[in-house]
Amino acid sequence: MQRPWLKNYPPGVPAEVDTSRYSSLVAMFEESFKANADRDACVCMGKTLTFAELDAASRAFAAFLQGKGLKRGARVAIMMPNVLQYAVAIAGILRAGMTGVNVNPLYKPRELEFQLKDCGAEVIVVLENFASVLQEALPATGVKHVVVASLGDMLGMVKGMVVNTVVRHIKKMVPAYTLPSATMFNDAMARGRSLPFTRIEPGPDDIAFLQYTGGTTGVAKGAMLLHRNLVANVLQLVAWNEPMVSIPPVIDQIVVVTALPLYHIFALTACFLFGIRAGGLCILIPNPRDIRGLIKELSHFKVNFFPAVNTLYNALLNHPDFAKLDLSMLKAAVGGGMAVQKGVAEAWMKATGKPIVEGYGLSETSPVLTCNRGDITEWT
Repeated sequence: MQRPWLKNYPPGVPAEVDTSRYSSLVAMFEESFKANADRDACVCMGKTLTFAELDAASRAFAAFLQGKGLKRGARVAIMMPNVLQYAVAIAGILRAGMTGVNVNPLYKPRELEFQLKDCGAEVIVVLENFASVLQEALPATGVKHVVVASLGDMLGMVKGMVVNTVVRHIKKMVPAYTLPSATMFNDAMARGRSLPFTRIEPGPDDIAFLQYTGGTTGVAKGAMLLHRNLVANVLQLVAWNEPMVSIPPVIDQIVVVTALPLYHIFALTACFLFGIRAGGLCILIPNPRDIRGLIKELSHFKVNFFPAVNTLYNALLNHPDFAKLDLSMLKAAVGGGMAVQKGVAEAWMKATGKPIVEGYGLSETSPVLTCNRGDITEWT
């Protein structure tokens, strides 16, 4: 079979990847947890989780879910911004043999009700900031178990208490809600640590996520993303990015900016799943609209991989603090989700010395379909 596109591949990118290497995302997770145990896997608001800690925490959350008597493949919804609890929940749901359903935390009650009913969710993990919305939607759904997380849950006792106090009482970001049968996230974790965990190895054709997308129809539909779909796309991303990563200076661990919301397939695959497979560090940004706060957070790291959308690149470029960032170790900026404007791309290239490499994909394709070469020296 002729494959004329291969002549345009950068040196070092293979014609094929071995998609049979992992039977599921769980197998991929567990290999990385073991191989990178002492490395930091995620960081959020100054608190890090090593791969070993993410392994233990996700195992506990998986045990908690299994303790509810849920069947294999049960739908578990996640309604949170990018926080450490999200990473734990994703890995825990999959390790429990269940299916994740990512939910936009900005949904209105009617939208949330539709999605929870449509996917048949039996569990939802929600940040307390959005619990009042869930309260309105819940009665019409089939959700049996609710886990409520607080922003400070995984930040340590003292810092977590301070953060929760500020969020609840000073910034008043948590509207009043009543969910009397809900379990708090830290209580769920504590229970899970005392429960037996049954290791389940999903098969390649098991559904990993129901990923909701509106497409051009306006009505959100859940794309059924199989473990093999996501494993294949992650391995493709690793192979495609390898030539960019290997350009000197050499890095010991790839640092991935995870500012795009994890409920979106772009961030889920190109940031989190890619980061886990690569043994990288994901910088979880709960509120990317706070550009000053985002820049401050990034100033603590030597960023290597920066997936984002045009609007975020533009906002960064137009903020006075952006010029203070040290991006000397940036290997790739990947634009997706929408077209990157020429003016933004040119300004980014001038400011960082690196091009924005555009990719295209769909939720249904897990999501990356095509991507420009990373070794271009100018944006066209």
